[in-house]
Amino acid sequence: MIRHPAFAVEPWSVRECRLDLDVLAQTESVFALSNGHIGLRGNLEEGEPCGEPGTYLNGFYELRPLPYVEAGYGYPESGQTCVNVTNGKLVRLLVDDEPFDVRYGTLHEHERVLDLRAGTLTRRADWSSPTGGRIRVSSTRLVSFTHRAVAAIRYEVEAVDEARHVVVQSELVANETQQYLGGDPREAAPLASPLVLEENIPAKEGVAIMVHHTRVSDLRVAAAMCHELDGPEGTRIEAQGAGDVSRVTVAARLVPGRPLRLVKLFSYGWSARRSRPAMHDQVVAALAAARLDGWDGLCADQRRFLDDFWEGADVEVEGDAEVQQAVRFGLFHLLQSAARLEDRAIPAKGLTGTGYDGHAFWDTETFVLPVLTHTYPRAAADALSWRKSTLPMAEARAAQLGLSGAAFPWRTINGQECSGYWPAGTAAFHVNADIAYAVTACGDATGDTAFERDTGLPLLVETARLWLALGHHDADGRYHIDGVTGPDEYSAVADDNVYTNLMAQQNLWQAADVAARHPGRAAQLGVTPEEITTWREAADAMVVPYDERLGVHSQSEGFTRHGLWDFAATKPEQYPLLLHFPYFDLYRRQVVKQADLVLAMHLRGDAFTPEEKVRNFAYYEALTVRDSSLSACTQAVIAAEVGHLELAYRYLGEAAMMDLADLEKNTVDGVHMAALAGAWIALVAGFGGMRAGQGRICCAPRLPSHLQRLAFRLRYRDSLLGVSITRETTTYRLMQGPPIALTHHGEQIQLRAGSVTRPNPPTPAPKNHIHQPSGREPAIRGNDTPG
Repeated sequence: MIRHPAFAVEPWSVRECRLDLDVLAQTESVFALSNGHIGLRGNLEEGEPCGEPGTYLNGFYELRPLPYVEAGYGYPESGQTCVNVTNGKLVRLLVDDEPFDVRYGTLHEHERVLDLRAGTLTRRADWSSPTGGRIRVSSTRLVSFTHRAVAAIRYEVEAVDEARHVVVQSELVANETQQYLGGDPREAAPLASPLVLEENIPAKEGVAIMVHHTRVSDLRVAAAMCHELDGPEGTRIEAQGAGDVSRVTVAARLVPGRPLRLVKLFSYGWSARRSRPAMHDQVVAALAAARLDGWDGLCADQRRFLDDFWEGADVEVEGDAEVQQAVRFGLFHLLQSAARLEDRAIPAKGLTGTGYDGHAFWDTETFVLPVLTHTYPRAAADALSWRKSTLPMAEARAAQLGLSGAAFPWRTINGQECSGYWPAGTAAFHVNADIAYAVTACGDATGDTAFERDTGLPLLVETARLWLALGHHDADGRYHIDGVTGPDEYSAVADDNVYTNLMAQQNLWQAADVAARHPGRAAQLGVTPEEITTWREAADAMVVPYDERLGVHSQSEGFTRHGLWDFAATKPEQYPLLLHFPYFDLYRRQVVKQADLVLAMHLRGDAFTPEEKVRNFAYYEALTVRDSSLSACTQAVIAAEVGHLELAYRYLGEAAMMDLADLEKNTVDGVHMAALAGAWIALVAGFGGMRAGQGRICCAPRLPSHLQRLAFRLRYRDSLLGVSITRETTTYRLMQGPPIALTHHGEQIQLRAGSVTRPNPPTPAPKNHIHQPSGREPAIRGNDTPG
C-alpha cells in the first residue's frame, strides 16, 4: 500500500505533526524552499535519513549523451540534467558521541512547519539517544527573496534533563550520492560525481569556500558559508576542509536552560564564463551583504516581501479548508519558483526536485505565467525575457528542421532541445503559440509598451514565421498545419490539431497587430507589410476540424474516426497508460492523456459557441484519462463554464491536492508547478469565470454548492482589483491604482473608486449527462455529486 503525507489543514501553513519516514521523500518536495535562483529540498539538517538530497541552482546542468538505437537527422545529440550542487543545508549533531538520527533512540516529538507568510521552514524535535541523552532541537530555514544568492539556517540545541556534551558539524558537501528508482521516464537521468573540485578553502578566516565545475557542460559553481555562534562558556570551534567536504565543528557542554545557537549563512553562484577567482569573490560578497542584515534582518525582509505578495495575490475560499490551504500553498511555490528568475526558465518542478531532469516545458507559458501575470507580473516578464534570450537557438533549430522563424524546444534547461523522442517533442510545435499566448497576456495585463516592443514583438514575429513555414493553403484557400502533436501526448503527428491551429491563428493575428503598433522595431526585425498580410491571410483561413456526424470538433483531422480505447478492460494499475502500453497503440485510438481540445475551449473560448462547448466537453470527458497533472484544472474551468459546477469542484480538488496528497505518486521528484497553478486557475478562471484581454477584465462568477464564498485579487494595468463572490452576488473593489474596465456576466462596468456589487444570475441546470472513462472519475469531495 502506498502511503501519502499527512498534513494538518491550516490556512497559512503546511504542518507535519509527526515524522513518517515512509513518505520522507515526498515531504522533502513539499517542504522545499526556493527563490527562483536557489532551491533547497526539505531534507533534514543532519542529512540522514534522506529520500533524495537536493540543492539546485536554476539553469545549472550537466550534459549527457542521448543514445539512439537508430539515429535520425535533427535528433538532439545531448540531453541536459539539473545537478545536485554543493549541499549547504547540512548541520550534523552528536550528543554524548551519539549521532542525532531519528531512526535510532526515541523521538518523543517531531514537527515541521512551512510558513507561507514568513517564508520559512521550521522544525522542532525532542529526542533521546540510544544511551538516554535527551535534547531538544529547533531550526528555522529560509532562502532569501531579497538576497538572491543567500540561504540561512538558525539551529538551536538544548539539553533537557542534565548536562550533555554536544558537537555540531556544519558542512558544505559536494557530489552526494543520489538515489534513483528507475523505470519512469519522468524521473531524472543519473549523474555520478558530476562536479570537479577546483578550490576548497576552510573557514579558518571565517568563510569557507568551495568552487567546482561540471565535467562536460563546463559550468562553474561556487558555494560559501559562514557562521554566527552563541554558546556557553568554553564552546570551541574549528574548521577543516579537504576534497568535496568543508566542515566547521562546534563543541560545547550544555546544561539545561543554556542552549547552543548557530546561525549559518550560505551563498551560491554559477557561471559559464566567469573565472574561479571571480566566482570565489562573488559568493564571499553575497555573504558580506547578508551578514550586514543579520538573521533578524533576513527574516524581517522575508516577511515584508511576502506581505507585499499576498496583498496582491491572496485567494480566500470559504467552505473547503483543504482547498484554502492548497491554493495558498500553490501560490507560495509559484512565487518561490520565479521570484528571482532574472533571465532563467521556470522548470516543471521548479527547484524542488529532479523530475523531468529539471527541464522547462510549455507548461510554464500556458499554466504558470497566466497566474504570475496577475499576481507577480515581474516574474512573468522575466520568464519571457529568458525565452527571448534563447531566440538564436530556436532560430537555429528551425533552420536545422528546414523551417523559417524559431522552433522553441519541447523540453530544455538552457534553450536547446533535449527531447530525444521527436513525435512528442519536435512535433509539438504548439509550444511556439503557447509562448506567444503568454507574451500577449503579459503585455495586456501590464500595459507595458516597452515590454511589448522589446521582448514581445521579437517573440511574436519569429513564432509567426514558423507557422507560415509549417502550414499551407489548399486548393480552396484554407490553411492547414499538418503533422504536429498537440497537448494530448497520446495522439501524435496529426493533421490540423484544433488546439495548435487556433493558438497559431491567435499568434499570427497578434504578431500582425503588434508589428503594426511598432513599425520601427518591426522593420528592424525585417517585417514588411507584405509579410504582415500573409500572416493575416493564413490566420483568417485557418482550418478547424469539425465532425458534422457527431456534432463535435475533432481534436485533429480524423481523430473521431479512430477506434475507441477499451477502457473497461484497462486495469487501475495500468494507469498511467504510457508506462504499460506502446505509444503505437495509444496513437491510433480515441484516448486522451490530458485536456487538448478542452484546453482550446479555455484559451480560445471566442472560437466556439456555447452549444459547441457543451457538446465538445461531454464528448472529450468520456475519453480523457488524466494521466497528466495538467488536465484537471482545465477540465474544472470548462465544467464550470458549461454548468457542471459540482464536477468542476471535484476537478478543483484534484488539481489543488496533487502534491499535498501525492495523487500521482511522484511528488518525490518535485512538486508539480502547473498543477499548483491549476488550483488558482480552477478557482479564478473556473468559478470566477475570469478572462482578460484588450484592456478589460471579464468575470462570470458561479459557485458550486460546497463553497460559500470565493475572493481573489488581481493585478491589472497598474491596478489592484479585489473580487468577492457569494452565490447571490459579486463585489468588485478597486484596491489600488487607476480605474479599471470590467465585465460582469456581459455587463460592462468602469470601476473608478470604491466598490460595486452585482447580482449573479442563476446557473442553468446542465442539459447533458457527463461521464468519464471507467475508473477515471475524479474523486468525490465531501458529499458532492457530479453535475
